[in-house]
Amino acid sequence: MQLISTAQPELRSGHCTSFEIARHSNPGSRFLVLCDHATNRLPPEYGTLGLDKAQLNRHIAYDIGALGVALEMGRRLRSTVMSTGFSRLLIDPNRGEDDPTLIMQISDGALVPGNVCVDDAERRKRIARFFAPYHAAIADEIDAMLDRSVIPVVASIHSFTENWRGVPRKWHAAVLWDKDPRLAVPLLRELRERTGLEIGDNEPYTGHLRNDSIFRHATVRGLPNVLVEVRQDLIRDAKGQREWAELLANCLSAILADPASSEHLARVDYFGSHSDIELTRHGSAAGFD
Repeated sequence: MQLISTAQPELRSGHCTSFEIARHSNPGSRFLVLCDHATNRLPPEYGTLGLDKAQLNRHIAYDIGALGVALEMGRRLRSTVMSTGFSRLLIDPNRGEDDPTLIMQISDGALVPGNVCVDDAERRKRIARFFAPYHAAIADEIDAMLDRSVIPVVASIHSFTENWRGVPRKWHAAVLWDKDPRLAVPLLRELRERTGLEIGDNEPYTGHLRNDSIFRHATVRGLPNVLVEVRQDLIRDAKGQREWAELLANCLSAILADPASSEHLARVDYFGSHSDIELTRHGSAAGFD
């Protein structure tokens, strides 16, 4: 098993890969855990994108605490964890290639100098070197699971800030989903019943984002899925990461063990996407490979 540190990452240049994989010892595990915004690392030729260390240790560069939660979940579920090896400021893997927020010039009030003059050639370079290999690796992992007659259950782990533009956020965590209710609805119920905490249902964000990681790897392939957001002040340290990983792993294991849910989670089933309706409404089509 390859295991990556669960400590909060500091800015590191000179060691930046497209993706990293932590494999655990059960090839029959149904779960595949993703962490799209795992780190703030940048390749050496990009320096710090013109930002100081304080900015690169903020949420604009990565999802604070998410990697630690994802890795501990993988250990408890004995499943594979796939995470990015580069900062979302370089290129955001949780967006479609045609999304205007794929490479951010301004993020939460911070100008990103290294992104201001990105042209089509540089955009294609970042897609080819970082974005595409990450998604290809996930697709390969899913293919391998299906080849073993294992229907993957995909869980993507993110985190969100406790305040947004000076307004405290009431949610402790959130479950984001599109039209496939198989995993999201029972997970909402489990989290609320076990904790009594404020668990958002597609808030503060929505799970209807076309061409995000869940869309391209689970929605279009008919695989059960969920995206979980945990508030960052709850998972800034290793203790909080372990607690939330244990909670999420226990909830997911209980859902998979429940006959009422397990039958639906054991098959490929196409529910479509709310974003299909949005495309029809606006008369446009988003790119999808």
